[in-house]
Amino acid sequence: MDWKLDWDLAVTRNSKALKAIIEVLFALLGLDGTGAAQRIPRSLHSAVLAVLRPAESAVRRLIVVAARNVVVKLAPSRPMPKGKVIGKGGGSRPPAFRLCDTRKDFPELRERRVRYSKYPPRILFLRPESRIDELWPRPQPKAAPVAPDGLAPAARLHRRLQALKAALDDLPRQARRMARWHQRRAAMPGPVYRSPLRPGPPPGHRKRKIHEVDEVLANCHWLAWEALKLDTS
Repeated sequence: MDWKLDWDLAVTRNSKALKAIIEVLFALLGLDGTGAAQRIPRSLHSAVLAVLRPAESAVRRLIVVAARNVVVKLAPSRPMPKGKVIGKGGGSRPPAFRLCDTRKDFPELRERRVRYSKYPPRILFLRPESRIDELWPRPQPKAAPVAPDGLAPAARLHRRLQALKAALDDLPRQARRMARWHQRRAAMPGPVYRSPLRPGPPPGHRKRKIHEVDEVLANCHWLAWEALKLDTS
């Protein structure tokens, strides 16, 4: 018996689960009409972010699945109107949802490339009291200052959550955006990456599943890579 994946049913089921999760986040932040605060307790900020990150990754992978058979025609490029700034428009339109995963950054490798691209290699002599970590000092990340009232700004969480909900509510539109992104990448002579998904685990992935969103992300991650295999075959 041949097993065949029902793509539409998979998208519908995972979308329904994600919408229920997003409704809870809206209620926690007061975006459901109960009064959204601009500053919230830091514990609440961390709790919402711990669910928001994997939810964004799951929706991004659902968009990849929804775009697997979408064919679009790219409009001819045209110069941006003078004086217009991207992302500074007014109105109540939610911000655009990010289609691509954030790539992992390795500052040690980046600093090493910059250093040796400008200066020739140096010969180092180790003293008996020298330590290996002195050869490659790693800058310590600066901790964000903690507000004395124990509150954290919530405006950025509000925008990300609104963009997430808007994308999930209109997957066909997001699928057309993804199809256009793929076409633009295919037309580039040497893009840095051709897949909207980064290699390895997705952003927000947790080895130990502690929330419903973790299971949804695992399902959507598998579906997205299966859909990408169909596009490249």
